[in-house]
Amino acid sequence: MYVAFKNTKAVVFWSKNPKPLIPYLHELDERGIHYYFQFTLNDYDKEQFEPNVPTVEKRIETFKELSEKIGKEKVIWRFDPLVMTDKIGVDELLRKVENIGKQLRGYTEKLVFSFADIGNVYKKVENNLKRLNINYQEFTPQTMNEFAKGLQELNKNWHFSLGTCAEDMDLKQYGIEHNRCIDSELMKRIFAEDEDFIYYLNLSVKDKGQRKICGCMISKDIGMYNTCPHFCVYCYANTSKETVEKNRKLYTENGESIIK
Repeated sequence: MYVAFKNTKAVVFWSKNPKPLIPYLHELDERGIHYYFQFTLNDYDKEQFEPNVPTVEKRIETFKELSEKIGKEKVIWRFDPLVMTDKIGVDELLRKVENIGKQLRGYTEKLVFSFADIGNVYKKVENNLKRLNINYQEFTPQTMNEFAKGLQELNKNWHFSLGTCAEDMDLKQYGIEHNRCIDSELMKRIFAEDEDFIYYLNLSVKDKGQRKICGCMISKDIGMYNTCPHFCVYCYANTSKETVEKNRKLYTENGESIIK
């Protein structure tokens, strides 16, 4: 996604594996394009929920490399979504978060998460999970509060800012705020030297095209559905593996790949 004012642009990257982008970031710097990353780093290796992403340890290495290159304030850690099943309860989710969090201390300032709301919102995902014999469990206010309380305790060692993405649940008692992924306040801080862009950000308004609880400023989505080869089992952006492969073939026939 990106936001733009006059000749200034800012790009917000969402990625589970930004490693292929790192060698090209200097080109954005040279063109005066601001950017920061929403780095989705989950721990579902054992469950194989994200079959085509690198291992969690390799992604942690990439996270650290990116943070050291561009600054920890520009790399936001997302554990998104939190998926609960008959085999993954709240305690196991907290263990997974702890495994990553203790390694990212000093490499990020923020952790953002969301609770998977599958059957109530994403019927296609629900059907895919059932087809794969994954017995997912919907979160309840009790399990949300239980997770939030556990995360608050873990965060005493990390001191991250904590936020939820598009969640109605109020978890402020645990030090958890409602997040803004396209965040004008963050950009004012990390791109403070660009006075023209700061002027634009001060005029920014909430994106009315997003869900009511979403706090993102208005932006343009430059992504494309049915193109990601990660094939995560909870994905709502791919219709089918066959559709993705067909779309990607259209691009790679000319030697150009969307995602390497």
